[in-house]
Amino acid sequence: MTPVSHYHRARARLAAGWRDRALSLKALAFGLVGVVNTFVDYGVFLFARAQFDKSPPALAAFAWFSDACGCGNAAAISLIAANTLSWIVAVSGSYIMNSSITFAAESGRELRWRAYFTFVASGIAGWLTNTAALLVAAEVLLLPVWLSKGLAILASFVVNFSLSHFVVFRARPRPQEDVRSDAGKVR
Repeated sequence: MTPVSHYHRARARLAAGWRDRALSLKALAFGLVGVVNTFVDYGVFLFARAQFDKSPPALAAFAWFSDACGCGNAAAISLIAANTLSWIVAVSGSYIMNSSITFAAESGRELRWRAYFTFVASGIAGWLTNTAALLVAAEVLLLPVWLSKGLAILASFVVNFSLSHFVVFRARPRPQEDVRSDAGKVR
């Protein structure tokens, strides 16, 4: 077996250190990606809600739906529709950024349809948390919608990070690297 150079040993250790970085660093990166996504989510939500509120066909559809299902009022259905649209846009951006940055070692920085759909499926729990918190804050606690949406985003952060870390981008077993330690053993 050929000896391993100091460069290759250092490079392997650096790569392993980055792959195995602390959970808190991943949470920080996830949070920073989340800040960008929050602006996207919030902006799309406010835009969609404003468009829905001034669209007679949308208001009629929401009123019809709430009457047909008996599941709330048209205003609540409008909130759910705007929140769902903003979530779809935000979850897509989140998958791309987290695959490329936060969980780059686990994903190999490759975008895959299967991983995307797993990410979206796990994100449904975050969306449900987000929507429930939004409705409770806006409809029960009677907080302003802008504040309700902010609280909903915070509530879903915990759910989204946990599922991303432990389910979607979980560490996969790596093949053993041929790196000799100081004692000359292969690790």
